[in-house]
Amino acid sequence: MAQFLSQAWFDAVEKLNESVDQLNLPPTLIGLVINVTTEQEETPAFLHIKDGKLHQGHAGDAVSTITIDQATLKDIITTDDTNIAIEAFMMGKIRIDGDMSAILSLQSTKPSSEQKALFKEILKLTDW
Repeated sequence: MAQFLSQAWFDAVEKLNESVDQLNLPPTLIGLVINVTTEQEETPAFLHIKDGKLHQGHAGDAVSTITIDQATLKDIITTDDTNIAIEAFMMGKIRIDGDMSAILSLQSTKPSSEQKALFKEILKLTDW
């Protein structure tokens, strides 16, 4: 297991990404690039979601950037409850810069079974 958002974690996630052939993504996720900045106690972590996969660092072609504290991100990821994200946004714990419609489209997008399997593997290697 690797500490969430550590270099070891990003390295392990990248290996998982490389091991997956096709994610059979829904049309709204194909080509979608979103940057994420997590606010942490010491230094922020930067990642991006591209074609349904997590990657280290920000991407230059992202349509939006989400800024979120690490505790809220953990809650959203581990519970899979979209209401937590909506509530956090309303409370100002999540900020969005860029194309808000791209982020809103994610609410109704259902991940493919392949994407769910990849995410499950990522969760298995994650130490919170």
